[in-house]
Amino acid sequence: MENTNVQEVKMPITYDDLKKSLVDSGRPYDFAMIDRAYALAEKAHGEQRRRSGEPYICHPLSVAQILVELGMDSESIAAALMHDVAEDTPVTVAEIKQKFGPEVALLVDGVTKLTQIKFSNVEDRQAENLRKMLLAMSQDVRVMIIKLCDRLHNMRTGDAWPEQKRRDKALETMEVYAPIAHRLGISNIKEELEDRSLHYLDPVGYETIRDLLNKHGDEFLHQVCHTIARHLSENGIQKATIRHRVKSIYGIYRKMYMQNKDFEEIYDIYAVRIILDNVPECYTALGLIHDMYHPLPNRFKDYISTPKPNGYQSLHTTVIGREAIPFEVQIRTVEMHKMAEYGVAAHWKYKQGLDKKAGEETFAWIRQLLEAQQDTEAEDFIKNIKVDLFADEVFVFTPKGDVVNMPAGATPIDLAYAIHSAVGNRMTGCKVNGRIAPIDSQLKNGDIVDIALIQNAVHPGIARYCALTYSGEKKRRIVRELRAQRFCRPRGGKADGFQPGKRQDMFFPHWGNDKIRHRTTPHHSTHCPAG
Repeated sequence: MENTNVQEVKMPITYDDLKKSLVDSGRPYDFAMIDRAYALAEKAHGEQRRRSGEPYICHPLSVAQILVELGMDSESIAAALMHDVAEDTPVTVAEIKQKFGPEVALLVDGVTKLTQIKFSNVEDRQAENLRKMLLAMSQDVRVMIIKLCDRLHNMRTGDAWPEQKRRDKALETMEVYAPIAHRLGISNIKEELEDRSLHYLDPVGYETIRDLLNKHGDEFLHQVCHTIARHLSENGIQKATIRHRVKSIYGIYRKMYMQNKDFEEIYDIYAVRIILDNVPECYTALGLIHDMYHPLPNRFKDYISTPKPNGYQSLHTTVIGREAIPFEVQIRTVEMHKMAEYGVAAHWKYKQGLDKKAGEETFAWIRQLLEAQQDTEAEDFIKNIKVDLFADEVFVFTPKGDVVNMPAGATPIDLAYAIHSAVGNRMTGCKVNGRIAPIDSQLKNGDIVDIALIQNAVHPGIARYCALTYSGEKKRRIVRELRAQRFCRPRGGKADGFQPGKRQDMFFPHWGNDKIRHRTTPHHSTHCPAG
């Protein structure tokens, strides 16, 4: 609950504003339920005020407004209006369930922090809140969409926070919530969360890039769009919708400060989006673009034939024209554009929700992530979640031509375990693009990876793989297999010698009696050899 000892500020949004947005959207909302949800929230929050001085009810109203813009359904809007009620007022989730049904209650409970449980430290609290939220998300993804909108509005109004809280919230947003928005394909929310987080974490870098962007106006892009539209029309593509965008500040920041590039060395700062009716037109338009402009080598990506894990599809090519300014061209269909802009929320904005089969396939990664982390300590849980969420992707092929999406930095060992734990356990070596390669080499887009296996046995060198795989999930799979095969044991040789909270000396007999670093840990911790 926010501080009430603040100067009063007028409400920036009212319920009438929200209702107007609901009506203007043209979607069939359950206004009676939404009215009841607002009445309950307004009464429960009463005279509470935010740190900025605004009436507290303006926060759930603003979150609901963002959800309307995403095209979410009545249950999501009602839950957004009540999302802080169970946490900050005497109203309980049970009361909400009684008045609004189990569906709305699940959404409210999913975004409610664990405030009644006493945790020994901040890491435990953060880990359990995150675990609870991800578990609810695996049951209904709307939980996370509401939470993302909640965090977005908090970041928009974060200037009222003390400086340290601003930095803490910004770091958490950058490491957890922006990557989840990316996984769900909601690009607008992802980019705004990243930019607002960067503004608090590195205000100097943020302002430097914003000044550079201000010096490069949109005039160039307007001219390019007009030229492309005319050329497409002359070649039979009459119904193209052409838009342009400038890369997000954080996207530029990552390349400038993390890849040590100058502003002029970043080729996708400017982008033109061509939206067409069907896939054949996309490839035809690609040829016409390459006829108009000179394509830069190694800058073409076909995400139509090989979609990203979050469902994103588009053709990307970087070209350069007579002005010697490089820019990216993105070509996609109308359906692909909806998915690129709204991600999983597009299923509610343009359809009637997410069907069961599509939901199970799309969010299998959430269940896998939770299953892999179910016995992990708070510190390791948060660390591993960040690693699994934040990774970019590479696309590699099996010898049979199957495409496997892997996090950037993945190795052939990671690929083996991504296919199946039995493949990883029996791996003896690999070939990449027909040549023998180190099993810990980093994979690149388009690599064809052939994994050599030992027959009907677990490879005795499996323990060493632990030090070579970057993925926390893979490490845990390997150690589970080691224990099952009796390849690792506590020092002293007793299989049941683990004692929760005690320091353990672990060693792997196939690699000598090298001690692993000490740490206080329960029996399920993952210990790996140094290699």
